[in-house]
Amino acid sequence: MSTRTSVQRPPGRATIADVARKAGVSKATVSRFLNHRERLLSPDIAAKVEAAVAELAYAPSPMAQALSRGRSRLIGLVVADVSNPFSVAVLRGAEKACQQAGYLLMLFNLGNDGSREREAIDALARYQVDGFILNTLGRGATAVDADALHGKPSVLVDRRHPGMRADFVSLDNPAALLGACEHLAAGGYKELLYISEPSKGVSSRRERIAAFGDCVKAQGARMAGEVFECHDDSHPDAHATLDQALLALKKRAVRGRRAAVVAGNSVVTLRVAAAMTRLGWSFGEDLGFVGFDETEWAPLVGPGLSTIAQPTDAIGHAAASCLIERLQGFEGPPRQLLLPGQLIVRGSSQGKP
Repeated sequence: MSTRTSVQRPPGRATIADVARKAGVSKATVSRFLNHRERLLSPDIAAKVEAAVAELAYAPSPMAQALSRGRSRLIGLVVADVSNPFSVAVLRGAEKACQQAGYLLMLFNLGNDGSREREAIDALARYQVDGFILNTLGRGATAVDADALHGKPSVLVDRRHPGMRADFVSLDNPAALLGACEHLAAGGYKELLYISEPSKGVSSRRERIAAFGDCVKAQGARMAGEVFECHDDSHPDAHATLDQALLALKKRAVRGRRAAVVAGNSVVTLRVAAAMTRLGWSFGEDLGFVGFDETEWAPLVGPGLSTIAQPTDAIGHAAASCLIERLQGFEGPPRQLLLPGQLIVRGSSQGKP
């Protein structure tokens, strides 16, 4: 009677050492086989390693294989605030481009704490990421600079870093503001208030404020505009100061000079909507409105909020693609990609005169 012997598979996942022991060869020999360098092995040795791999159902770690070639195929994404819809949408676009190219994305959320920027870079660097996509605050003594990137390439999204030579991907802010202001001017709005979060050290906010000023100036005497930087809701005077700014705006709307708010992002839009409720006012009637960032709830507020939709998916995709091109050897000068927005007109900017 014949007997059948079976080889016991080592408990847990088989390692390269298990394969080497089973085949009676060194780990270096197994590594050569796994990295498709069979030409360095005799046919007999290659056959033994192949049989051991099959019998032990050995699956090499993708991370270990990548690191052995000097690449992890990981990309680090640092965002200022993952609760901001803009950051989430950019993340989705970047993730699609990474998946298409065989990379994985690792996220670090700063929670709007600029002091953590270097911490974020260092933490991701410990995971051997190949490069960085940065949507950070870009301000303060601990802001990321070229020296902090561990020699890795990076791409900046939405916010610039002074002195950092890197590809930059963003909305075309001047063109977006121009479209919004021309739309409001055509609707008879002559008194505008641009409301922003604090602009100090945040390049995208400063660019939008500057572009707003240029657009109002281009309208000449037909339009007047002011800028108001609002506090966040944790500030004791946040509601009162915003309400006062809106009351002052409406007071200026005399003799047919209709008044409208332009909001710098979706966070500001929510604050303005809350203020309108406190004041008992309606969008499109008491004040016109256009805000940056298209959200799922924009059509549901009042008569519908007019928005400047950012191409967030395209911004994220372009940022990841730029970085991957760098990782694949592109060495040209830093590139700047400014993508067009889309003005979505709803009732908030079409109210009756």
